Amino acid sequence: MAGPVLSAAIVLFFFWMVFIYNRLVRLRNDVGSAWSQIDVQLKRRHDLIPNIVAAVKGYMDFERDTLERVVSARAAAAAAVGVHEKAVSEGRLTGTIDRLFMVMENYPVLKSSENVMQLQEELVSTENRIAFARQFYNDLVANYRTKLDVFPDNIIASFFSFQGAEYFSAGEEDRALPSRGVGMRRND
Repeated sequence: MAGPVLSAAIVLFFFWMVFIYNRLVRLRNDVGSAWSQIDVQLKRRHDLIPNIVAAVKGYMDFERDTLERVVSARAAAAAAVGVHEKAVSEGRLTGTIDRLFMVMENYPVLKSSENVMQLQEELVSTENRIAFARQFYNDLVANYRTKLDVFPDNIIASFFSFQGAEYFSAGEEDRALPSRGVGMRRND
């Protein structure tokens, strides 16, 4: 009698392990997919920035420093590797874009340029998508990390060497009070 009970317990234990393992794999893959969505939006942002810089360059002869900072921050953000480094460099890029938009407000001719306004709207829209994708990613990371830490999932996670995922956390620039810039443009 002990033989069938023991066999049933071993089979149940095996299926329990498979269930937890598959759930952890699914969560890890969801985190990876969410990171890919952030990466797509960041690429879109990086592609838009040279267009807006080129569009305003002729009007802003005295603001070369601002434009150079945007281009430099974009290059650093595009070259960043890893979640933390990307989060920090993207925060710096956001700060330089905010500064560019503030400077642009001093040039009425830019406000009347349909091309510049369209590019600015696309960039603002992309910033909103990035914020949503980042929040979604961080939510998935939280769920995944929780599963890695709770019993009994932590036993399976440890046995199969599952690694936690890193949050896409705000840099110092993102923690500061927002200035009038990306996402906060006046409708003059």
